[in-house]
Amino acid sequence: MGGALLMPYFLAASVIVSLTMGTDPYRDIGSQFIAFGVALPPAGLAALLFAPARPMAANGVRTFCGVPKELLAEGPGYAWAARRRTALWFLVHQAVGAIVSGLSLAVPPAAVVLMALPFSSALQRQWAQWQHADLSAWQQAGWPVTALPGVLGPLAGLALLALVAAAIWGAGKLLVRLAPVLLGPTPVDRLAAAERRAADLASRNRLARELHDSVGHALSAVTLQASAARRVLDTDPEFARQALGAIEETARDAVAELDTVLGLLREDGPASTAPAPTLDGLDELLERTHAAGLTVETTIEGSCAALPPMVSREAYRIVQEGLSNALRHAGAVTVRLQLRLKEGELTLMMENPVEDAKPAARTGGGRGLLGIGERARLLGGEAAAGAHDGVWRLTASLPTGAAR
Repeated sequence: MGGALLMPYFLAASVIVSLTMGTDPYRDIGSQFIAFGVALPPAGLAALLFAPARPMAANGVRTFCGVPKELLAEGPGYAWAARRRTALWFLVHQAVGAIVSGLSLAVPPAAVVLMALPFSSALQRQWAQWQHADLSAWQQAGWPVTALPGVLGPLAGLALLALVAAAIWGAGKLLVRLAPVLLGPTPVDRLAAAERRAADLASRNRLARELHDSVGHALSAVTLQASAARRVLDTDPEFARQALGAIEETARDAVAELDTVLGLLREDGPASTAPAPTLDGLDELLERTHAAGLTVETTIEGSCAALPPMVSREAYRIVQEGLSNALRHAGAVTVRLQLRLKEGELTLMMENPVEDAKPAARTGGGRGLLGIGERARLLGGEAAAGAHDGVWRLTASLPTGAAR
């Protein structure tokens, strides 16, 4: 492939050498080497100016040399550091490819002639004429060249074929060794890849938080409501009917929120038109929580309607996860919720009583508090949670200016 890529430049260089030196590069070996040297710089310059040259070369290396994909850069190299390395690769590739191509074209016919020399009188006469005409010229020039007996022709032919095989093997090893160095990712490529991975992780974490807080809260509420309805199904059918109605409403809201979250994944199609919940829907959240057996005493200072949408959404999710934790771990208790908007900052505090005994070790979960901390930090705020004197307290402070 390298020899084929160099051929147009070699033909153009042959014309230039023929016009400037008055020689025939197709007959004179020295002129051929000069044309070969003249053809290499334009080939490297073309790779330097053509950014897609790097993915083309990388695909060839993966296909024909077996170099692992992770060792090679992806995409065009627009930075000059990547262009220079790609140009150097093309210089080496085309130089080695031209040499191997020349050997592959010229040496096998000569090897066949040498191996057939003892068995053909016509070839022996040609061999004698060449020795008489050409060897004397080499000897007059001072080269220690001696005549080769015709009987050694097959050995010489095999040696030439071995030389071609060794050149091909060595060229392959050289290209495999140089490919990761010259076609591998540059520091700019590594930085871009790290940024893409960070963006992917941030997107995955965001989706995980949304699913955990919305669906997790709904499932916790539905579980408690279904358990209460089962216990009083025979003794208090009216309460069981109300619990089943609350389960239906909670499940319907959870499906709507799930559709909103999954709409973020379908970038190739129309996203869900359902808006993400904000503090405007706090009353509905508290009603569903009360139906699950939890009593919430709410104190709000300031107008939450003036909050930026992002702060309002994250605050809603934090409250939702706090109520879910109270449902799962505290049972039918009273939760005190306080929201205070003052001096460009929304302060949130939730408290509920907990038992003095340490909770049993959990085999899974535990991501809710982590998600709360991530939500607060993304807005430039902070969050904390812990048990103090029999009270579980969750606090969060969310600046509103940065979000706007």
